[in-house]
Amino acid sequence: MERVYSQSGDRIESRLPVIVHRYGPFTRANHWLTAACLILLLISGLGFFHPWLYFLTDLFGGGQTARVVHPWIGVVLFVSFLGLFFRMVRLNLPRREDAVWIENVREVVAGKEEDLPELGKYNAGQKFVFWAMTVLIIVLIVTGFMMWQRYFDGLVTIQVRRIATMVHAIAAVLIILTWILHVYAAIWTRGTLRAMTRGTVTGGWAWRHHRKWLRELARLDRKGPAE
Repeated sequence: MERVYSQSGDRIESRLPVIVHRYGPFTRANHWLTAACLILLLISGLGFFHPWLYFLTDLFGGGQTARVVHPWIGVVLFVSFLGLFFRMVRLNLPRREDAVWIENVREVVAGKEEDLPELGKYNAGQKFVFWAMTVLIIVLIVTGFMMWQRYFDGLVTIQVRRIATMVHAIAAVLIILTWILHVYAAIWTRGTLRAMTRGTVTGGWAWRHHRKWLRELARLDRKGPAE
């Protein structure tokens, strides 16, 4: 049977109480490396953004050091997120129930999810963050190369580099807002952080927020271990 709503490794670990495996150690490490890169880029990037924030570059040893380190952290971010992308892209493709979830997002915010369609491993909000991060990271890495004069000085004209700098700054602001939304949602939805710290969630959490995913795992569990 093709897994439509789950990844290899997702499983029900215990029954009393029900504990569900959601993320393996590699995925969690990959996630936290990506998060660390985003935070470092945020701090160093803000140091370049406005003179009032230039003091933030002191955390990297000064402006010159921050200027050298910033683009390399961006490369690490891109490679790290690439690992997450290929592991999660299939489960983040749009599905019919996502439209209903979006139409009833007020019910979700109010904690009234009983009448909403059952969801797979990710809801429409999580998918939005995934695709927003994907697009913005691609924009940042492409414009970053255009601005990286140390290695790509003749890649584009000065006029194009100026446009790339502006686009880079706008994309940076948007990815900061997306990251804040992601963190807020993870804290607001009780029990979500546990998935990326311990790798597991409770059966009650899975039943309430991602029932279709839990049902698929239960079917697979009855059929025996996955190949």
